[in-house]
Amino acid sequence: MKTVAAITAVLLVAIAMPIVAQDQKPAVPAPNATMKVQLVLSRYQGEKKISSLPYTLTVSTDERRSNTGRAGLRLGAQVPITTMVREGSDEKARLVPSVQYRDVGTNIDCLVNALDDGRFRLELTIEDSSVDTSPATNTTHPAFKSFRTNDQMILRDGQSAQYSTATDKLSGEVWKVDVTVNVVK
Repeated sequence: MKTVAAITAVLLVAIAMPIVAQDQKPAVPAPNATMKVQLVLSRYQGEKKISSLPYTLTVSTDERRSNTGRAGLRLGAQVPITTMVREGSDEKARLVPSVQYRDVGTNIDCLVNALDDGRFRLELTIEDSSVDTSPATNTTHPAFKSFRTNDQMILRDGQSAQYSTATDKLSGEVWKVDVTVNVVK
């Protein structure tokens, strides 16, 4: 009989706990919250970290735009590439050098939606390109590396998560993107 009473007491407590937890509402961000979104783009060769680049964006949500805020970052340079073009339209015309430019660098676009339960939906687009300087590439013609990811994640204030991981099939390098979001108080 004591066992039945003990089991009944445990069941009543277990049933009552979710009811109490449902009464507690999570902190809801202010309609015009300012968010700090930190991203780290890292590259690994095996277990060895070969690159780690941090970026920080400030995003303000606005109730006039459904608690949505946007931010973007563009960082890079133009790299000259020499090509050979014909001087005229005749296929026997002599070849002359011509310089074209290619953009390399990092582009980040971030969209933050404040959700009703105190969390934030981040929509991120990250593009990174660079000149491949590894010894395996042909030195007479430049080779370019590129990485692009576009996805969403839901985080709470102060929470971090790995946004993306990818392996370059030519070099074996592993790219990782870690994200942290904080409400600026």
